[in-house]
Amino acid sequence: MSGRPAPGGRDVRLLFAARSVRLFAYGLVSVVLVLHLSELGLSQGRIGLLLTLTLLGDTLISLLITTRADRAGRRRMLRLGAALMVVAGAVFALAGSFWLLLAAATVGVISPSGNEVGPFLAVEQAALAQQVQPEHRTRLFAWYQLAGAAATALGALCGGGLAEGLQRAGLAPLQSYRAVVAAYGLLGVALFGIFSALGPTSEASPAGPGPGSPRPALGLSRSRRVVLRLSALFAVDAFAGGFVVQSLVAWWFHQRFGVGEALLGAIFFGANSMAAVSALSAAAIARRIGLVNTMVLTHLPSNVLLFLVPLMPTLPLAVAVLLCRFAISQMDVPTRQSYTMAVVDPGERSAAAGVTGIARTVGASLAPIVAGPLYASAAFSGAPFLVAGGLKILYDLFLWRAFRGLKPPEESR
Repeated sequence: MSGRPAPGGRDVRLLFAARSVRLFAYGLVSVVLVLHLSELGLSQGRIGLLLTLTLLGDTLISLLITTRADRAGRRRMLRLGAALMVVAGAVFALAGSFWLLLAAATVGVISPSGNEVGPFLAVEQAALAQQVQPEHRTRLFAWYQLAGAAATALGALCGGGLAEGLQRAGLAPLQSYRAVVAAYGLLGVALFGIFSALGPTSEASPAGPGPGSPRPALGLSRSRRVVLRLSALFAVDAFAGGFVVQSLVAWWFHQRFGVGEALLGAIFFGANSMAAVSALSAAAIARRIGLVNTMVLTHLPSNVLLFLVPLMPTLPLAVAVLLCRFAISQMDVPTRQSYTMAVVDPGERSAAAGVTGIARTVGASLAPIVAGPLYASAAFSGAPFLVAGGLKILYDLFLWRAFRGLKPPEESR
């Protein structure tokens, strides 16, 4: 592992707190979201459509916010994202109409996967990257990934436990799920408060484009070519990941093995905890073999394990393979984030992180509408795992071929 966190000031600590609160909220709702929608009487086809439009709506919001954040103000844009998270939580907690849910999913910010959605990650990455030296960047992002993964794990545990506890206390399943989603909205209020406390060191550096200068397309100029190439590859990886979002995998375990909400929470607590710890190892590996090699060589074996999950005949074996997969599957995340920040112009970091993040969200958003009916089919319920694993292996191979020669500054010395 990589030792102590990289140095950072007050804004770094606040950004870590924001990441933790947000990912706790995402983990909280991800375990029960599909169960909630199913209890409302929505078909798997409609649930898949809703999840797809949730991610597409997050994409539009991200595009509007991240490509303007460096000029309009990062803190202002982060607060706007938090407000949209509150809106989504309130509507999902109160509404029963498919069309109201659809509107909230499209305009608001809610995560069906337990992973990052919306504009937050891109803007926070840009703010963090400018506050440390390049040699500390990957280590800082590894701890940032650890904070998020640990919060997601705890959120999943609490979401499943809260829903089942409320049901044991006498609430109907639908009421228990609504309580969890209401808590999600309240955490959005807390996130708004954290972003309001950020100082000016989180804003774009003076070397970046000024408020009065012409805004290039997507907020990118010198970095456009490399960002678009990365975005195309990241979209493939995210499309593959969209077949195995946490909400759908939780529902698969529920249908295949009859797993209850509390045990689902415990399973994903363990999975996300392993992912959290593995993030620290990624920084140490990257120092030895480089960022691109770390992304690829840690990702390939995790995709082989993904193939094996639906082939396991018993719950303990399926959970064991899933946990092994999570133990290495997220090691590419801090290295990917660090690499993107390293190879783009410093004044275009929010836009670069935003565009690559949007590409991932678009890719992920297209998968649930295909995956939903597959999960609902007894004959093909394991197919999403196979599709995801195969596409992710192709992504790894193409990424290594395209970017092995483009080194970040700290690897070129």
